[in-house]
Amino acid sequence: MKVIATGLADCLLFEPRVFSDDRGEFFEAFNHDRLREHGLQPAFVQGNVSRSRRGVLRGLHYQWPQPQGKLVTVLEGEAFDVAVDLRRDSPDFGRWTAVVLSGRNRRQFWIPEGHAHGFVALSEDVLFGYLCTATYLPTADAGVRWDDATLAIDWPVSAPLLSAKDSTLPFLADIPAVRLPAVA
Repeated sequence: MKVIATGLADCLLFEPRVFSDDRGEFFEAFNHDRLREHGLQPAFVQGNVSRSRRGVLRGLHYQWPQPQGKLVTVLEGEAFDVAVDLRRDSPDFGRWTAVVLSGRNRRQFWIPEGHAHGFVALSEDVLFGYLCTATYLPTADAGVRWDDATLAIDWPVSAPLLSAKDSTLPFLADIPAVRLPAVA
């Protein structure tokens, strides 16, 4: 597995080795030992799958005070995937990084606890997989507006399709400090 650094030190991109022949292909979608070799020991407790059509933007979501780390991948299609450091005492607070995930590149993006996550579907149909380190807790559900000018995320869409919930998320400056994660 190849590990690729991103614009945020704690967010890593993993590129698995793919074995192909005339029958098809095989690759490891998850290997705890390989992650541990890079200082990560996530204990995944929930797996999620979403399907989105072109132009759908989901996010930016996080949980607090029960944070979730996420290992995300695109199984089919292509997505522009974003992580934002929301840890109020982090030197990277408010900074973001983005990667393109696709069924073709098979990359996986590690988004640690304390970071918001969002993506926009770039292809007609996107099948997205998540492995999470904490179960979803409605009372910990939180988010930040996708178009927050202070974050200045360079999304590849100007008018995405949003859920009612995502269209009314607060701007980062309007979130009380007690609702933002801290560095562990």
